[in-house]
Amino acid sequence: MDSSKKLLFPDQILSSRRNILTRFGLGVAASLLLVTLLSLTSSSFNVPFVSPLLQGLKSSNLNPSSSSSSSSVKQVDEKPQVVNLTDTVPDVKVPTFVPEQRSEETSDASSKNTTLSEDGKVPSFGSGQRSGETVTTNSSLADDQNTLEVNATTSVANSSSLVSDLGGRFVPANTSNENGSVVTDRTRGSFEDCDIYDGSWVRADDETMPYYPSGSCPYIDRDFNCHANGRPDDAYVKWRWQPNGCDIPRLNGTDFLEKLRGKKLVFVGDSINRNMWESLVCILRHSLKDKKRVYEISGRREFKKKGFYAFRFEDYNCTVDFVGSPFFVRESSFKGVNGTKLETLRLDMMDKTTSMYRDADILIFNTGHWWTHDKTKLGENYYQEGNVVYPRLKVLEAYKRALTTWAKWVDKNIDRNHTHVIFRGYSVTHFRGGPWNSGGQCHKETEPIFNTKYLAKYPSKMRALEYILRDTMKTPVVYMNISRLTDFRKDGHPSIYRMVYKTEREKRKAVSHQDCSHWCLPGVPDTWNQLLYVSLLKAGLASKW
Repeated sequence: MDSSKKLLFPDQILSSRRNILTRFGLGVAASLLLVTLLSLTSSSFNVPFVSPLLQGLKSSNLNPSSSSSSSSVKQVDEKPQVVNLTDTVPDVKVPTFVPEQRSEETSDASSKNTTLSEDGKVPSFGSGQRSGETVTTNSSLADDQNTLEVNATTSVANSSSLVSDLGGRFVPANTSNENGSVVTDRTRGSFEDCDIYDGSWVRADDETMPYYPSGSCPYIDRDFNCHANGRPDDAYVKWRWQPNGCDIPRLNGTDFLEKLRGKKLVFVGDSINRNMWESLVCILRHSLKDKKRVYEISGRREFKKKGFYAFRFEDYNCTVDFVGSPFFVRESSFKGVNGTKLETLRLDMMDKTTSMYRDADILIFNTGHWWTHDKTKLGENYYQEGNVVYPRLKVLEAYKRALTTWAKWVDKNIDRNHTHVIFRGYSVTHFRGGPWNSGGQCHKETEPIFNTKYLAKYPSKMRALEYILRDTMKTPVVYMNISRLTDFRKDGHPSIYRMVYKTEREKRKAVSHQDCSHWCLPGVPDTWNQLLYVSLLKAGLASKW
């Protein structure tokens, strides 16, 4: 080949004499170009056609931290798994609660509105309307000590919250302290728009508490009259309930009586509802100048026996009554194979006491306390439907069937245009070291619980109640969800102060049989009645009383 002949450019590149040098030059040029592009990106000078290119480079898998960052964001944005309520409530078809997605920075509870189907919704009480409203579902997430908890909160009848703790302790949305102490953001709003059952107990060192002085009300059963029975401390009467999102009005006894004028209010349920009934009677009585104008119509002063009791407020032509019906359904009996008489509970029939309260203007129901006793918990040859006595039936299933019977009766017999129906939730007990009949104690408790990690799970019976109220009943029901707020108050029980002891020996003996279910009066049930008053105002019932 003639060496003087010029080679074409491609031939020059491929020439064996220049091959090594040319490749080295191309590498250097490419490196310089890359360094130049990177420096332009890091500077404040913006190059439009370069930035998109390097954005792709930065977000590519060549960056080892990018995959980790992307994965982290994805975990936050994914919807949390919601535990099926039917795992803990056998045979109860509970609607699925779907929490909203939470951003990485969000810590407060988020909410969304869910409209239930026409057949399944629970109407709320509006100011001029008692049916046809929707149910609002507030779903929140909290991560405490590596435990994922889903708390589904549903407002029924625009007056309360149904809080379902789906695994683990209940963690309030405003609790941020790692040790579980309640830390609240008290951005005040109207009580009409907030959950009045989500809050904490606040010390009231002024004269606002209690609602009536200890020893001033003659209508408190001996078992609840802790002051008269010698309880030495009185701090338990100096706590008031403070919702996190709003301030609530005190129970104005005169205003309550004025709204009850010409009406009949009835508490129906067990001895815990009797606890609440006596509290309301004492609060309303204390507001009267002439206290002789209120009396129990039969003249009785003891109310422990089952039956019907009615306090008449003469100046207002109204009564505040109590009907003992611990199960709602009928206690019955049948003859066994050998002729012995065996007691049963008819889950398909209402108690005979219904005639005593079906004409009431306001009904406050509760049942739950007696479902924890040995016979009901065991459920052997005790629960009956028709002619069938079940050899064994789980207590939660029996409770659900009894509530279904009650719900059907209410829908059929209560005029929703005349009668307002309230259901007070389960009152939590505080037995340490055993159940009520086996040495359980709450003696010498003088302060509420302040650390939420010691609170009990939301009662499974109340989950079953939620389903009944929301998905089966036509009659609107105001649900007073007092379980959690009551759980704080381990200091409020009579414990050993259920009676007056004649000797120290009797007092020491009483330590083995304490009452950690009921409540001293004055005490916690006074707050329940304040929340009853606020719930009725909140639900827009004031104009209809």
